[in-house]
Amino acid sequence: MPEFELARNAFGRLVLKNDEGVHEGVAPVRAFPVTAPGEGVALMSAQGRELAWIASMGALPDTTRILLEEALREREFMPEILRLVSVSGYAAPCEWKVETDRGDTAFTLKSEDDIRRISPSALILTDSHGVNFLIKNPVDLDRHSKKLLGRFL
Repeated sequence: MPEFELARNAFGRLVLKNDEGVHEGVAPVRAFPVTAPGEGVALMSAQGRELAWIASMGALPDTTRILLEEALREREFMPEILRLVSVSGYAAPCEWKVETDRGDTAFTLKSEDDIRRISPSALILTDSHGVNFLIKNPVDLDRHSKKLLGRFL
């Protein structure tokens, strides 16, 4: 059972109440957003100080967990690439057209260094604007997508 209460104020900002007092403008931050999204979440003050640590979101009461998940969705934006449609060239910088879980888009990959392996089965691609795109498991992509991606790995 957590030793804090979490709610939203009239302005929609998260408010944490714990034994240290009431803290407004709290931001949840995942320790491992891709590899262990439900484990290790810190509640940070507006000044960047850790106010609470949540080892497992599954251990939270439903209302607190739902509120926390909503806040994390608002904060995090990492579309998952489902299919590579085309790549303008095989040397960076190049334009990538992809299908994601949030719709079709195009982005510029500045360098091959902007493709990072974050686990044995996951990649993150960072576009020229700093937006991160996730490929959970390249092996699960269709043949065309694997062929395009393979030229960069």
